[in-house]
Amino acid sequence: MPLLRVDDVVVQFGGVTAVNHANFQVEEGTVTGLIGPNGAGKTTCFNVITGLQAPTAGRVFLDGKDITRMPVHRRARHGMGRTFQRLEAFGSLTVEDNVRVALDVHNGFRGLLRDVDGSADLEIAALLDRVGILEYAEERADSVPTGTARLLEVARALACDPRLLLLDEPSSGLDEAETKAFGSLLLELAAEGRTILMVEHDMDLVLRVCHGIHVLDFGSIIAEGTPAEIRTNPVVQKAYLGYSDDSSAADLDETIAAPVSEEVAL
Repeated sequence: MPLLRVDDVVVQFGGVTAVNHANFQVEEGTVTGLIGPNGAGKTTCFNVITGLQAPTAGRVFLDGKDITRMPVHRRARHGMGRTFQRLEAFGSLTVEDNVRVALDVHNGFRGLLRDVDGSADLEIAALLDRVGILEYAEERADSVPTGTARLLEVARALACDPRLLLLDEPSSGLDEAETKAFGSLLLELAAEGRTILMVEHDMDLVLRVCHGIHVLDFGSIIAEGTPAEIRTNPVVQKAYLGYSDDSSAADLDETIAAPVSEEVAL
């Protein structure tokens, strides 16, 4: 049974259909990509999955349980974590205090009472070290580079010990070395049993770390498969390039990896 299943989801904003009968699933312990051109509806799908957007129709299942009408905070309690395309860090707090807030919320009041030995400090430091930003621990979150802020959001999400982690353009702002290290981290998390669904435009990262990929275009899933299958899929090539031929796979990599701005309204 897949950990996450999106079943015939539709989202309409007035006369605009942002998600059009989307169906896909994410297997437990895998890294799965959700890719597509700008305006395809990827972030809207994330919002439906995490409860920030109610679907017009369709259902979402987590570990076989229908969570379509479940409030956001209860989804988090059921093991769902998320980062955002637009950075959502608490800018006036330090990097470590951003993670501390998430850890305190996750542990609850009883957890705060039990933390008399400084174990929370050690856990926060371990999380920051794992994502590679421990050196920024005492810096204000609004003063660090964009890539560091992205990794901070990942550390903050991991503080809640999620089974399912949804990452919205997590490599944006990372340099080549940081992206490579981040890809290794994703594979480590999956090997530990965590499940990751990622919206990402860096096709090199997607092809390197994803076990499976779903392609969204005009709100509909138009293709799904392994990285090798998606890379050579003529339907995907046409969606990105407007045409398909035997030589366009390299062009597809370049097109998806090019710097872009994710959809605003969708």
